[in-house]
Amino acid sequence: MTARRLALLAAAMTTVALAGCGSGGTTDPRPPGGALTGDVTVFAAASLTESFTRIGEDFETANPGVRVTFSFAGSSALANQINQGAPADVFASASPANMTTVIDAGNGDGNPRILVRNQLVIAVPDGNPGGVNGLADLTQPGVKVALCAEQVPCGAAAAKVLAAAGTKLTPVTMEQDVKAALSKVRLGEVDAALVYRSDVRAADEDVDGIEFPESAGAINDYPIVVLKNAPNQPAARAFVEQVLSGPGQAVLAAAGFQAP
Repeated sequence: MTARRLALLAAAMTTVALAGCGSGGTTDPRPPGGALTGDVTVFAAASLTESFTRIGEDFETANPGVRVTFSFAGSSALANQINQGAPADVFASASPANMTTVIDAGNGDGNPRILVRNQLVIAVPDGNPGGVNGLADLTQPGVKVALCAEQVPCGAAAAKVLAAAGTKLTPVTMEQDVKAALSKVRLGEVDAALVYRSDVRAADEDVDGIEFPESAGAINDYPIVVLKNAPNQPAARAFVEQVLSGPGQAVLAAAGFQAP
């Protein structure tokens, strides 16, 4: 067989092999060349700060050619930024409602997937100086409470819980994300705040968390999606798979999130 015929045969076999890989339903998001490279920008809910930072470090270790940059904020603010054209590769929201605004605007690539769930607790300063033991205590005279604004997922969940319980209270402050509400507790500026269980766990040296049964009626699902105009689609898809993988889910579980 001539060298030319050998070369043609090798090329044909390579084509068949690649076609077979494509039809096998593989979820490997790496490009044909193998290694992932470039920057990946992830817009994520503030409550994911600690866990996503750890997952991002693990992802960079596994993919030395990639650098992950995060923008953490309230999900509603991030959704607005995406819909206004802010460049990003991945969006992870603390509620389906804010994800829906991005999908309805045509800015998602495929269907969002639920990565975790989260539940509200009452955060109080270490030692609970205000003597708060449950939701009803938040309405007592002199008790200062911080809530998230209602357009933010933690605020929407709090409003749902309070309405279902028939509890009316007037917060002294309405914050734009859960970390800001929690900081009011950490600084001793309020006696309590309704925040996520995962945020209390991340700040357990400074605050205590009080579980309350009413929170079971407003558990938030967290969806994640690769964005349609993602500058680095291969690495964006790989990052989402890392979040949904066993190791990624273990990081989230250790932070206090619930499995979807």
